[in-house]
Amino acid sequence: MSGPWGAAGPARQGWLWGAAAVLALGALLGAWRWAGPRRRRRLQRVGTVLRLFVYPVKSCRGVSVRRAQVTPMGLRSGELRDRFWLVVREDGHMVTARQEPRLVLISADCDDGNLILEAGDMEKISVPIQLPKKNPVRDCRVFGQDIQGRDCGDEVAQWITTFLNTEPCRLVHFEPSMVPRKSKDTIALFRNTDEVAYPDCSPVLIISEASMDDLNSKLEKKAKIQNFRPNIFVTDCSAFEEDTWEDVLIGDVEMKGTVCCGRCILTTVNPDTGVIDRKEPLETLKSYRLCDPSERHIYKTSPLFGKYFAVNKTGTIQVGDPVYKIVWE
Repeated sequence: MSGPWGAAGPARQGWLWGAAAVLALGALLGAWRWAGPRRRRRLQRVGTVLRLFVYPVKSCRGVSVRRAQVTPMGLRSGELRDRFWLVVREDGHMVTARQEPRLVLISADCDDGNLILEAGDMEKISVPIQLPKKNPVRDCRVFGQDIQGRDCGDEVAQWITTFLNTEPCRLVHFEPSMVPRKSKDTIALFRNTDEVAYPDCSPVLIISEASMDDLNSKLEKKAKIQNFRPNIFVTDCSAFEEDTWEDVLIGDVEMKGTVCCGRCILTTVNPDTGVIDRKEPLETLKSYRLCDPSERHIYKTSPLFGKYFAVNKTGTIQVGDPVYKIVWE
């Protein structure tokens, strides 16, 4: 005899290993039967992309584009990045059209490595996208969250301050090496991986043409899509159908519907005059677009218009693309 198993040890060990393998296989098969077969996905066409918008500077005028990349942090068209520039006070707190409604009159575009700003009778001004490293990095606050931005210099700061006729402002740029904000720190329903630079909370906002038409049918003075600042404007669907979309496919981009967009007084800024009304279209929205009482902890008293989406798979989208709802079966 040799060892505790004696002469029969190796054979018995082999039998035990075989029995263990059979048991493990049985457990796996049982788990498969319990889980059921793998879900299949079916695409259901729900709309068509009508327009695409990128807003380089937060609260400034958007740029309508025919084609855009959808990155994890929002839309990009060439050098245009969605809300990668931000106007701040000298203490770093964000400035939006809620405080300075004339911001909506500033046009922003990119050309040959520069951000170009134009407004009213002001002489247009350009700022390099790649800023000198000697420009200081400022600590900023966006909806109570810390985020950095590199200062774009005194000349553009004075230009913005002069046009707004307000207390001193600065312009900052979010750079790729900087730490983005977590969307879930603004709205807890986002995932830990959903991140943004200077948008309110979400990489993508979708609104339908039918929703705009429905609202305008109730307004004496019609609102424009610019009042609501979506990234993707969709046609060929019913009013507020976008509220129901969970997973969508546009082009080769997959996005996850996360939460509806609760609206504030920014929607009452006239995009053509820069005058804030503080009433319409917000009051009309409140008359019929408040959330269900069970969701009041999310939206409070804000009416809902449009839906926020996070990005599951990056890619390219363009005007005319079909919008598909991904149905899991």
